[in-house]
Amino acid sequence: MIKANQTKLNCLNFYTRCGIKGSKRSNVEYMFGIVGVPIIEVAMAAQAAGIKYVGMRNEQAACYAASAIGYLTGRPVIVIGGSSDQNQETTGAFQEFPQVEACRLYSKFSARPSSLAMIPAVVEKAIRSSIYGRPGACYIDISGDMVNARVDRDSVRFVCCCPPPPVSLASSTEIYVAVRVLKQAQKPLIIIGKGAAYGRAEKEIKELVELSGLPFLPTPMGKGVLPDDHPNCVSAARSKALLQADVVVLLGARLNWILHFGFPPRFSPHVKVIQVDLCAEELSNNVRAAAALLGDVRAVVGQVLTTQSDRWRYPSDTEWWVKLREKMASNAQISKALALSTALPMNYYTAFHHIAELLPKDCIIVSEGANTMDIGRTMLLNRYPRHRLDAGTFGTMGVGPGFAVAAAVLEKAQQTGKRVVCVEGDSAFGFSGMEVETMCRYKLPVIIIVINNNGIYSGVDAATWKEMEKMGDMTTIAPPVTLLPEARYEQVMSAFGGRGYLVRTAEELRSALQQSLRDTDNPSLLNVLIDPASDRKQQVTGCNQHTHKLHVTSI
Repeated sequence: MIKANQTKLNCLNFYTRCGIKGSKRSNVEYMFGIVGVPIIEVAMAAQAAGIKYVGMRNEQAACYAASAIGYLTGRPVIVIGGSSDQNQETTGAFQEFPQVEACRLYSKFSARPSSLAMIPAVVEKAIRSSIYGRPGACYIDISGDMVNARVDRDSVRFVCCCPPPPVSLASSTEIYVAVRVLKQAQKPLIIIGKGAAYGRAEKEIKELVELSGLPFLPTPMGKGVLPDDHPNCVSAARSKALLQADVVVLLGARLNWILHFGFPPRFSPHVKVIQVDLCAEELSNNVRAAAALLGDVRAVVGQVLTTQSDRWRYPSDTEWWVKLREKMASNAQISKALALSTALPMNYYTAFHHIAELLPKDCIIVSEGANTMDIGRTMLLNRYPRHRLDAGTFGTMGVGPGFAVAAAVLEKAQQTGKRVVCVEGDSAFGFSGMEVETMCRYKLPVIIIVINNNGIYSGVDAATWKEMEKMGDMTTIAPPVTLLPEARYEQVMSAFGGRGYLVRTAEELRSALQQSLRDTDNPSLLNVLIDPASDRKQQVTGCNQHTHKLHVTSI
């Protein structure tokens, strides 16, 4: 997936013929960006080469969309940026900046072709670097004086497209160690990460879980590798599962902040970790691995299955399973009580309860926000791999609309009929909300649901807001987390020709969502007004069992 940067990039003549066509030959299908003089021709050249160009309203959203397509298709982002002429360096040229050096910190490969003749080779290396090993973004810089330059075709170094990434296997010794540790476990737990989804390991992991009878827990982007409603899924007892497990199997998941680094008090200080990862540097990070399995997650799980010739199975009637099921049932009752509340304004759980009842099982769920994303993860189930896109490891706000555009473009091209549903907090929607025009322009039938609590984490109601306005300057009075009460976000969508709905009750929510699901031609936005004081349920975690509220997403 290519994201074209507006900064001084034209790429006429040579680059458009060799660079863009080379990208197309390397199975690059989509380009997201914003055009302007002098880069309009880049998008035109991409279209002429058969690449689908999607014009966005913000460069950040363009990168978000490209990254989402990369995740869904296995073709990570290539960012193409323009820079000032080489003979103007150090003179204060227009937008002069050390772009290659700056991007090197954040990308797997960052380079400027030394000559026109080297462009194809650099493009090939960028694509190869992006998909080999741990996948990641790459940057190609094109100086302004290359844009309209010409070159003798015979002097060009043309290269073949790179083959698919090599599949690596783990050490057989480590495989045997892992199996031995797993069989000795009293309280085992499998954690399925985003890497397992990206690695297309769902078939092998399903076989592992169902043959072994082990409980599993998905990370946010690992949801759907196995269905969230699978009988072995213990997401509803997440805190207890993490805290009391004596052996944890990490399948394409990292012990970062999402998993509390593997540290006490969220994990047992004596926990043994079996880690499967494609990146050697990630092994034993934060917690020393009892078995470090370096390799492709799909292939490595296959190795584990082959090694278990005795078809060992963890009993379903152990004390560990009994405690996990009890905790899941207890948490479900708490959530159910909140979900069935008839009080108005609605709370998060009531809104999500009705949304979950109506969403198609195969829809792609995009989500971002604070409480909106956290609670939505527990109540909006995913049953298929790579059907959830959210703020992920970085907790970046603003990703939602770009992700949704990407997913909708892909589903439209593949004619799957699957719906893309983007669930946003009202604060998060403000970051990239203008992308609703992109949805309307390309007639992408995305359904955006804004869970509007008038603020970041929490807000105030309209009456309280008016009282505060009487008190003086709102810059010194209004709490920093508050936003304008009952903002009419649905009118942003209707302004561009989409369908907008203002929702206050469960009945209005169900009606608006049903109408939106029936409309397969136009995007919709449901502005769901909930109680500004609504929060997520209290959780008991840690060794001291103190009660506190969890916020795991930064804004």
